[in-house]
Amino acid sequence: MNISRYDLNLLVYLDVLLREQSVTRAAAQLGLTQPAMSNGLKRLRDMFGDPLLVRTQQGMQPTPRARELQPQIRQLLLNLEATLSPNPTFAPQQSQRHFRIMASDYAASTLIPRLLLRIGREAPGITLDLMTPSDVTFHEIEDGRVDLALNIFDDMPDSFHQKRIWRDEFVCLLHRAHPLLSDWSAANYLAQEHVWVSKTGYGVGVGVELNELQKLGWVDRALASQGWHRAIRVFTRNYQVAINLALESQLVATIPARAAGLANAIDSAVIRHPPVAIPPIELLMVWSPLLHHDAAHIWLRQALLDAAASVHPPAVRD
Repeated sequence: MNISRYDLNLLVYLDVLLREQSVTRAAAQLGLTQPAMSNGLKRLRDMFGDPLLVRTQQGMQPTPRARELQPQIRQLLLNLEATLSPNPTFAPQQSQRHFRIMASDYAASTLIPRLLLRIGREAPGITLDLMTPSDVTFHEIEDGRVDLALNIFDDMPDSFHQKRIWRDEFVCLLHRAHPLLSDWSAANYLAQEHVWVSKTGYGVGVGVELNELQKLGWVDRALASQGWHRAIRVFTRNYQVAINLALESQLVATIPARAAGLANAIDSAVIRHPPVAIPPIELLMVWSPLLHHDAAHIWLRQALLDAAASVHPPAVRD
């Protein structure tokens, strides 16, 4: 086989076409006209002897041959990108890099302030664009349009790189005058009114459906597995709001310990281990393989890990 007979640029076209499953969207992403992309698809069909994408009632769909090729083409391009990308020395003090970071409220409130201290000391020209999980998609992370994602993930694409930031246990945060403190039992815990914080994911946020347990997150799934149910008075997507509500009302906030640590300096706050079993969670950092070898990106990932090491859970007095 004489590889010189083939235009290898077409493999980039194929990668985007299979990801977008649309000639129009693929052309826009590559900065091509639609006729040029259509011509590229025709040449790809000739190259592989297969239609690759066919029009159906659900739009353009890949053929079995295309589905077989997709991971192979993706990996080939990733390897080529890593081989050809220069790896210059990164100078933090001179950098004007702008990093886009998707961070859940939990990660943004606990970790990002420590990261900013590091940036202020070592890389004052760097700026951050913080986005919520509903602002971005896995597709944008995979393409490198978002530098990092910080969240608690149920699943993610196999192509992503990932690193655990920390493991965190759940604690209860409440006002020191709360009646639960006089009878710290599972039955009394369940009898109280609670404030709930969203298990954030991707996509546009929607309202909570009380009869759909899978949307209620880790605490309520753990309770349900033990045959229990708690009364939720307020649903929120923000940990600071949950903390404020718990300390200014008779609500109980059951939240990750490092989030509860935001109330450490408040005299009225009491933090205790819950009287029910709730599995811990893991905060992960994930990023695209396209950015894995980028020197500035490597520095940012290490800066995040160093910042995380300085964020300690609060002391819990039971």
